[in-house]
Amino acid sequence: MSRDPLNVLIRRVDPDVPLPTYAHPGDAGADLRTTQSSELKPGERAVLPTGVSVALPEGYAAFVHPRSGLAARLGVALVNAPGTVDAGYRGEIKVIVVNLDPHETVRFERFDRIAQLVVQQVERVRFQEVAELPDSARAEGGFGSTGGHAEVGGTSSTSGQAADGGATGGNRYASVVSDREGQ
Repeated sequence: MSRDPLNVLIRRVDPDVPLPTYAHPGDAGADLRTTQSSELKPGERAVLPTGVSVALPEGYAAFVHPRSGLAARLGVALVNAPGTVDAGYRGEIKVIVVNLDPHETVRFERFDRIAQLVVQQVERVRFQEVAELPDSARAEGGFGSTGGHAEVGGTSSTSGQAADGGATGGNRYASVVSDREGQ
């Protein structure tokens, strides 16, 4: 079932910048472009302007996500991914990029696609303090508790035990190979 698109007001801060667009039908993120050329040496970061500002409806937020192609080909990441654009923010959307490649400089030209904008409905919550939280199957398991990572040297730095396959809990990690075999 297809829904009508959400109308979002957008203003060009730079009159020549192309508006964000979806590259393919069904894409979640619309491409954002930079209005400023920039060169990043290995390890450097920059705040790049996109030339647009938006007025999101109440109950929505926009999230600035990295572009996977830039990450895979050039080692470019976003420092605060995803960046959050709140419904009340009316300033220019800017993107904090970092060059994680250890050897190569990355150059951005004016109007290069640098990130993608995903608009989502968000809930406003009321926090209710309690003395104890209800039980769940996961409980306090986090930070690798479900596996999916092959440890360096085969032992956990916190448990001293060898990693084994499957969901191990705590800080013991399972190999990615074990996870694939279980699929």
